[in-house]
Amino acid sequence: MSAALELEGLNANAFASWAAVYDEQENPLLSLEERFLSRMLPDSRGRDVVDVGCGTGRWLAHFAGAGVASLCGLDSSKAMLKAAARKRLSNTRLIHAELPFIPLDSSSKDLAIASFVLSYILNLEVCASQLARVMRAEGDLFISDMHPDTAAALGWRRSFRSAGQTHEFAAQSRAIGAVIDIFAGKGFELRACLEPHFGQMERDLFAARGREDALHQAAGMPPVYLLHLRRVPSGTAVGKGRAKAALVLSGAECALGPGGRVAASVCVSGGVVTSMVSEVASPVASHAHQLDLDGYLLFPGLVNAHDHLEFALFPRLGSRKYSNATEWALDIQANEVETINLHKRVPKEVRLWWGGVRNLLSGVTRVCHHNPLHPALQDAHFPVRVIENFGWEHSLAFGSDISGAFLRTPPGQPFIIHAGEGVDHTAAGEFAVLDAMGAVDARTVLVHGLALDDAGVARLNGRGAALVVCPSSNDFLLGKTLTRELLQRVDRVALGSDSPLTAAGDLLDELRFAQRTCGLDADQLHEMITEGASRILHLEGGEGTLRVDAAADVIAVRQRAGTPAEILCSSSWRDVELVIIGGQVRLASLELFGRLPPPLRQHLTPIAVEDELRWMSGPVLSRLRSAEDVLGVGNVRAGGLRVARAEA
Repeated sequence: MSAALELEGLNANAFASWAAVYDEQENPLLSLEERFLSRMLPDSRGRDVVDVGCGTGRWLAHFAGAGVASLCGLDSSKAMLKAAARKRLSNTRLIHAELPFIPLDSSSKDLAIASFVLSYILNLEVCASQLARVMRAEGDLFISDMHPDTAAALGWRRSFRSAGQTHEFAAQSRAIGAVIDIFAGKGFELRACLEPHFGQMERDLFAARGREDALHQAAGMPPVYLLHLRRVPSGTAVGKGRAKAALVLSGAECALGPGGRVAASVCVSGGVVTSMVSEVASPVASHAHQLDLDGYLLFPGLVNAHDHLEFALFPRLGSRKYSNATEWALDIQANEVETINLHKRVPKEVRLWWGGVRNLLSGVTRVCHHNPLHPALQDAHFPVRVIENFGWEHSLAFGSDISGAFLRTPPGQPFIIHAGEGVDHTAAGEFAVLDAMGAVDARTVLVHGLALDDAGVARLNGRGAALVVCPSSNDFLLGKTLTRELLQRVDRVALGSDSPLTAAGDLLDELRFAQRTCGLDADQLHEMITEGASRILHLEGGEGTLRVDAAADVIAVRQRAGTPAEILCSSSWRDVELVIIGGQVRLASLELFGRLPPPLRQHLTPIAVEDELRWMSGPVLSRLRSAEDVLGVGNVRAGGLRVARAEA
């Protein structure tokens, strides 16, 4: 009997028994893998996907509802495939395959996943060759497995328990570098190698089993490893299996979602993240600029779903609590004329620019400006990226052609409008009026929605519409915010900073306010300013995520205890020490300016923000002079923060 057949024979009965209980047994290793791998995966819409070693369909279920072009699962265990078939996953074909051989057409797939399966395949060379044959050029392969070093150190076995009996599997242990090299030899280039550690979710699973001892033994050791490999076109040199980079951010931990952080170097080129690799697979990038971020935690740039950028230099205006936003607008236009006219004397492009700075300081890299797109917002030197592709009207009170604006909004773009911004009967009826116009569907994004009740939320969800909330503005104007209970029932919700006319500060101030006043938990708030906001605004460049091929929009804060979501929810602008947009450094603190390679410092100018220095790109001093010419030296405030020339 060959070694391969012997390995298969040893495992066949165990897999058959495991299939009966696989979905019932919560596994900390699978939990850890799912938390991190789900954040590494690209948008799979329109892709042809294969799950190699699909088991009972754990990952097939993820892809089945993701708009893939086709989906198939392969497995050597008929019992596992029968369990997967019982899930009746749509658009899914299940195939019995004697792995490592893959009975699929050549160049037929552009996304493949092999989750905890390669250790059971004796001849990995053959498997890699088969995957290389099946994958199209530029196709993505994701691999996960038990970490060989941790398994060896702790004596871990591949096993499970059923009916009081322990079943063990025969498996091959391979060094991570060896796996990477085998696939590199078959035309796969390394894009990501992550070695995550157990988090709170896994700690809870260990505690539920009474296995805290196993958790403690694994402290400081990565239980799994995750690889992202890309099939390079035939005849293209793989380059030692590592993607090239122009900038390498090394030494930091990376936030992958609200609860995941992992040590990895982030490589950037052409405005996107090209690779994320742990120490075991450190990139070969001697030609790249390298920035040592030891002691820092990297987040994706934040997405601000609602702002009026031209009001950044204004103070808060309003003398009382109002019934609705229209009443407030009419009041300040009548009673705050002097203040409004003074600030309007600052050229509009300058006011807009300071609106960008207000966002930049708080780690925002993409902002939705709810007003006409001024040419200044498209300038390459504008502090942040301003979202351009959406339809909009101001509100029912101040809109001129709501139905027309909605109809002109393409299906792939959001239609954004203020609605329900009040506590009176008028505000309460605005959503119903919009719905009666036929202006509420999956494109629709309501801003504020303070007047929504349970029935309104149900209708909002039923139409597939979304909500952007700005709690500090609502509290200042109207003395009310949406409740935690209601917000948790909204399927699609994001957070916006609104303008300094009414808001407490910047997006991080809004984040803390929402947590304190609305009682939202850190994980939900994290989603509302990263991936959740990106989806609502139909951003398609990976904004709000930190993964390969996403826009290289990255911010850095100092490491401290807590999950990424908890750290973000306790941060202020002072904690944001680095902002990179499209691979370009836009902001740096005193500490990180000193760490920047000299070529990356040349375009940065120091400015004093309150009592701290920040180095920023763009025409900082000329924009400051333009504002000071009207408001006076020492009187320029961006989102309430005093800005001035840096002292020599």
